[in-house]
Amino acid sequence: MMGLSILSPIRQYHVRTEGFEGPLDLLLHLLERMELDITRISLARITDQYLAHVRAMPERSPEEMSAFLVVAARLLQMKSAALLPRPPAAEAPEEPDPGQELVRQLRRYRTFKQRGQWLAERLARGQRTYPRPQGDPIPRVAWRLDGADVQTLHAAARRLLLPHAAEPALGVTLDPPRVTIRDKIRALLRILRERGRTTFFRFLRRARHREEVPVAFLALLELVKRRVVVAHQRELFGDIEIRPRPEGEAARAATGGEE
Repeated sequence: MMGLSILSPIRQYHVRTEGFEGPLDLLLHLLERMELDITRISLARITDQYLAHVRAMPERSPEEMSAFLVVAARLLQMKSAALLPRPPAAEAPEEPDPGQELVRQLRRYRTFKQRGQWLAERLARGQRTYPRPQGDPIPRVAWRLDGADVQTLHAAARRLLLPHAAEPALGVTLDPPRVTIRDKIRALLRILRERGRTTFFRFLRRARHREEVPVAFLALLELVKRRVVVAHQRELFGDIEIRPRPEGEAARAATGGEE
């Protein structure tokens, strides 16, 4: 009987010898060359070829060769079991089948290798991202309006449409509007001319999209850098008070609110 070490899982998948990344890669190569499926019978047929490859390998460290020798022992056990008569069912020992375990590991290795080749091909073509597919649009529902008067329909339409007037229709992909730092600088200076001072949160109330928030913050930093405005934040993550700097009048007039 084989020792318990023969039944242990194969862990050295990364060993590269004679162009093969470990014993499973060598087995898979031999099976594909003979156009055989991964079964116990097929593995028994290629046992001699596998042993010939192992004998032809140059001297390696014991850690590298141990993985190949473990598989060789499994193959020899499988081949001997196929040639020798089986014992009666009552006398058969209830032990794990190393051949079936090897078949399972080899099939799993083939799956991972195929996925790796597919990813490598995408990487070679420059396909480094995977776009999120657009979901199916929600089907339209026909509503029965029997008995509804004009006032009821008008009130229902206002409740449904007005809060969502700025949202895009379902199933339609729209590009966000292009907002520049120059536009936000002009808008902030206009508010300061009208009110004398403002806060950053109040300035963001005019934003219609999330993309405008970082642009507005960059516009504020640009005005602070130019010494056009003074910004003060009393606490961490709190609102930012914004007021014009008196000595910045000349700079604001020279730039005209532009970059």
